[in-house]
Amino acid sequence: MKSWTRGSVVSLILAASIMSGVDAMGLSEKPVLTKKDIDQMMSSLSNWGRWGKMDELGALNLVTPAKRRAAASLVKEGVSISLAHNAIKTKEENSEPFGHRMVETGIQATSESSSDVYSIQYHGYTQTHLDALCHLFYQGRMYNGFSQQEVTARGASKLSVIQAKNGIFTRGVLVDLPSLLGVNFLKGAQAVYPDQLEAWEKKTGVKVTSGDALLIRTGRWARRADQGPWDVEQDSAGLHASCLPWLKKRDISVLGSDLASDVMPSGVDGVRMPVHQVIMIAMGVPILDNCDFEELSKSCEKRKRWDFLLTVAPLAVDGGTGSPVNPLATF
Repeated sequence: MKSWTRGSVVSLILAASIMSGVDAMGLSEKPVLTKKDIDQMMSSLSNWGRWGKMDELGALNLVTPAKRRAAASLVKEGVSISLAHNAIKTKEENSEPFGHRMVETGIQATSESSSDVYSIQYHGYTQTHLDALCHLFYQGRMYNGFSQQEVTARGASKLSVIQAKNGIFTRGVLVDLPSLLGVNFLKGAQAVYPDQLEAWEKKTGVKVTSGDALLIRTGRWARRADQGPWDVEQDSAGLHASCLPWLKKRDISVLGSDLASDVMPSGVDGVRMPVHQVIMIAMGVPILDNCDFEELSKSCEKRKRWDFLLTVAPLAVDGGTGSPVNPLATF
């Protein structure tokens, strides 16, 4: 995989603009991408080598001291909102339940304390978590060319979640698609295209900039409250792969969503989750999955502002492929 070049990125951005935007006749067209297109993006949108051959931080390099100071300046009220969904303790939506077992309780009169045990298989579609860059493989490689063989039964020796031990502290930007479209939630396998991301920026006056954490609300939890659980891999709203050049152009540091970022099914034959694949492996952008943006959406609408300080502190697990997290938005 070659590292990114300005020319290749510009070409792909122009191509995506043509596919996802409006043609010369003013008629909107939906893009049709193939596995070959995604394979090409793995090269043309790559950040491999951008921060050195041995870099393991990826796009978190974009969260500079200056970016952190600017993010801190967004705090005006001192009000924080959790972006984590409460742990789900039942097996559903192709995901394992959160395990919670009490060890000591207050039932006995002689009890002096209470304690419990947590167990969680967090990768999946229910628990809020951060995907580290070692989570996905492509043709035997991970971000920056590291071999997938670096991940063994002992954990990941490269690109593990320990790289984010110092936390994520940056500007967060919410893109609220249901609000844009005037609905409570996106229905079915509704794909989000680059022109809709542009429309949100235009509507709110908030532009996504380098080092930002981009958070995409589809209304997944509002839909779940209305309709109950469903097979998310077969019928879920999310980003279409044609958004990838747009995301590269904005140079984001983190991508988050209320499900798994990708529209599912992806609409690209032979590629199950193209956004996950390209954004993590090629661009080196960690992903926040299964966030809950319902309260955040209300708070942003109330304040008429859609950017804030985002903080994320993963567990310090050497070799871990990610971590359950409780992201916080602070206004």
